[in-house]
Amino acid sequence: MPRNRTAWCYSFLVTLLIKLSIISSFSHKLPTPPPLPILPLPSYSQLKWQQREIIMFLHFGVNTFTDREWGTGHENPAVFNPSGLNTKQWAKVAAEAGISLMILTAKHHDGFCLWPSKYTDHSVINSPWKSGNGDVVQEFVDAATLQGIDVGIYLSPWDRHEPRYGHDVAYNEYYLAQLQELLNKYKNVREIWFDGAKDPKSQNVSYYFSDWFSMVKELQSSINIFSDAGPDVRWVGDETGSADYTCWSTINRTSLSIGAPNISQYLSTGDPRGTDWLPAECDVSIRPGWFWHKSESPKRLSELLDIYYNSVGRNCVLLLNVPPNTTGLVSDDDAHRLKEFRIAINTIFNKNLAEDFYIKVSSQRSAEFGPEKLLDKDHLWSYWAPSADDGEKDHWIEIWTNDGGLRFNVIRVQEAIGLGQRIQRHEIYVDGKLMIQGTTVGYKRLHRLDVDVVQARLVRIKITKARGLPLISSIGLHFDPYWHSKFTAN
Repeated sequence: MPRNRTAWCYSFLVTLLIKLSIISSFSHKLPTPPPLPILPLPSYSQLKWQQREIIMFLHFGVNTFTDREWGTGHENPAVFNPSGLNTKQWAKVAAEAGISLMILTAKHHDGFCLWPSKYTDHSVINSPWKSGNGDVVQEFVDAATLQGIDVGIYLSPWDRHEPRYGHDVAYNEYYLAQLQELLNKYKNVREIWFDGAKDPKSQNVSYYFSDWFSMVKELQSSINIFSDAGPDVRWVGDETGSADYTCWSTINRTSLSIGAPNISQYLSTGDPRGTDWLPAECDVSIRPGWFWHKSESPKRLSELLDIYYNSVGRNCVLLLNVPPNTTGLVSDDDAHRLKEFRIAINTIFNKNLAEDFYIKVSSQRSAEFGPEKLLDKDHLWSYWAPSADDGEKDHWIEIWTNDGGLRFNVIRVQEAIGLGQRIQRHEIYVDGKLMIQGTTVGYKRLHRLDVDVVQARLVRIKITKARGLPLISSIGLHFDPYWHSKFTAN
């Protein structure tokens, strides 16, 4: 009998442990999966490009020495003779300005090549610089790489020197040959820049863009191709460094044609119904001209900050041109202004005042998508997601304090664009007063208020219209000491 009782007790304990194990496994809650994406989505290289925020253009060539913006194609290569060309200085200036990508005009409309192309004599080969043995592109790539900066190339479709220009097949063969030459010789190019510039007298000339783009991707598959129509990055539609107040990263490429008139507004706003992810790049020069001219000076810091808010702060990347001078250096004035620009951006945005206060949200999808995600350092894959069935018409985020200690003049909102761009309209209230009626957000939206400083107890960000659930990766309150309200500025 004792033996049977022992066996029974053993069996009971085993059964009880099994049941407890089953109950424990059911009580352990597995993570809630993310919501479904809203198509279209960015590629890996597009996401990396978006995070750069500011990139640099360098216009340099025979125009630098002839004091022109557009060369004729008849310049003697002997005019190209920088006495102290130092691409390491270019890269150092870029690094100090927080730039992670530099794009060089390997060839502008005048057709002069900054590398020793075997397909033309109109290049550094016939210049006195380094007795015709120099290669600006190679020195540029080497210097950028030493600073940990990525490189890009602009190869002008319009070539005013080449006699084959205007003869479609012959010229496109020539252009493709130079494209292959560049991308085979210089590795790890991250962006290549195309525009639709044409000789006004040869408007019927055809550029074989599809062939060119296919060749680019074949030779360097991770490269981003920029043009009016992408396929990876689109032009914003003007050269002021400013996007539209509404700016979607989505657009319909079938509605775009490189060099086509009357598409500037569509390029600037994008399209909420767009089937292609094609974010906008805002190009502008730090000086009035694109090439260096002795008579010109760099823009004021206040102008550069306005450009930053209207480009990076409107879901775009800013492409800022900084032209080297006739010595072959970035001018001291330009280098100083760029450094000031970076210091100002860091001063404004390195401190997120919202981190010191309380965050409340309308709802949350689960513990994995709570309000703490709004204040971490991952602005792509860590985000707040509201509940899909919270019964709320609008979704909202509140930043609040009991003592009126919120002191700011810039509000930042960022979407988790890895799952698509969603927000169509949003409003921002400060102590119950409507301050902002906004539209798109995208990767980054910056609202600079029309007051020098706000002191408040409560800020509410309300999403009033979105494509699916809004996914907010980051919010911020910042103080811009450089800002002077339009109501108080002299």
